[in-house]
Amino acid sequence: MLAAALAFGVGRYPVSLLDVARVLVARLTGHAPDVAPAVEAVVLQIRGPRIAAAILIGAALSVAGAAFQGLFRNPLVSPDILGASSGAALGAVLGIWLSLGVLAIEGLAFAGGLGAVACVYALGAALSGRDPVLVLVLAGIVIGSLLGAGVGLIKFLADPYNQLPAMTFWLLGSLSGMHPSDLLPLAGPVVLGTGLLLTLRWRLDVLSLPDEEARSLGLATGPLRVAVVAAATLVTAASVAAAGIVGWVGLVVPHLARFLVGPGFGRLIPTAALLGAGTLLTIDTLARTVAPVEVPLGILTAFVGTPVFLWLLARAERDWS
Repeated sequence: MLAAALAFGVGRYPVSLLDVARVLVARLTGHAPDVAPAVEAVVLQIRGPRIAAAILIGAALSVAGAAFQGLFRNPLVSPDILGASSGAALGAVLGIWLSLGVLAIEGLAFAGGLGAVACVYALGAALSGRDPVLVLVLAGIVIGSLLGAGVGLIKFLADPYNQLPAMTFWLLGSLSGMHPSDLLPLAGPVVLGTGLLLTLRWRLDVLSLPDEEARSLGLATGPLRVAVVAAATLVTAASVAAAGIVGWVGLVVPHLARFLVGPGFGRLIPTAALLGAGTLLTIDTLARTVAPVEVPLGILTAFVGTPVFLWLLARAERDWS
């Protein structure tokens, strides 16, 4: 709540908390707000969508990161482990290269993220090793590298004066172009995927065990693993399609949540969602206020995430598991 109040009020056009409250209450009650039209536009049309998107994306990436870390039994896993971010990046730069509209670019990015993970699963099924988790990780590395090469090729072929800067800015991540009409396409997949992961959070404790132990407890690991991957991929692809590549949030926030409430997914997943929402909202507020021009989210998340991650590692007193 504090981060949201701060985000509404600060910026190039300062807005008092009283005016923010007047606008929001008037919107909820259907009355005309007793503020200047410019203030209403700033709150509802400019900052409101950014704040809502930052909350949704921060929570989604953090929950996806926590789920993937449990699924792969590896605390260094992030939401892009299976290539969702690379696939979304390829879709976005392809859309920019083809001079498509914003909605088409976001749609291609979303489809690219889902398609990348589908390719990873298909490759994993073709390899079908003894350890399905290891096979998925290796397949993700292979597909991610291939998609990264595709992104590099399109950037090489792009117009260096118009298309290449747009691609670079998109890949660095930003919420500057968020509009009220963008929230529904983002909220649908994010709420669906995050809700499914919240529902499955109790089973993630068992899924993080070796497959033999999980099956001995009566858990069907195969279908559950598919459900977790599908839900985490859905929210990751939607987040990257809306904001570009925002690193570190899905890696660091689950560690911070684990440090606060322990490794049990019953409390870890909701805590990660709350911390992730507040973290990305705070970073987005800094991105548009710390410099004369807006700083890309990916740069700030790296600057903030790296020292926090090192601090968490230094404070760790016991093994992640």
